[in-house]
Amino acid sequence: MNINKIHHAAIICSDYKRSKKFYTEILGFDVIAETYREERDSFKLDLRVGEIDQIELFSFPGAPSRPSYPEAQGLRHLAFEVEDIEGSVRELEEKGITVEPIRIDEGTGRRFTFFQDPDGLPLELYERS
Repeated sequence: MNINKIHHAAIICSDYKRSKKFYTEILGFDVIAETYREERDSFKLDLRVGEIDQIELFSFPGAPSRPSYPEAQGLRHLAFEVEDIEGSVRELEEKGITVEPIRIDEGTGRRFTFFQDPDGLPLELYERS
């Protein structure tokens, strides 16, 4: 097996309209495709992150909540690389998003911080070296 890269990350949200607005208007991701699946009463929103990466945003009626924050088993968080972490934090805060203080990764010396999507999913900004 020769895995080349991660193709996409999938997120299930509790409120499709709220999460769509967050990922497109707050984070600025472009919509690749939006599909409503009537048989599931479910939306699937394909989003472009940067030049080639993708997030699939799903809505499923009655999906269970995340068990606990942030140390539940499974995906711990989703990290986005940014050029200017201070500028990115400022942009998020200007849009009403609470962002944790910027920290230093002890292993790499790079700066990072966390914030949350509308469902409390931990998201990270990680400054490019």
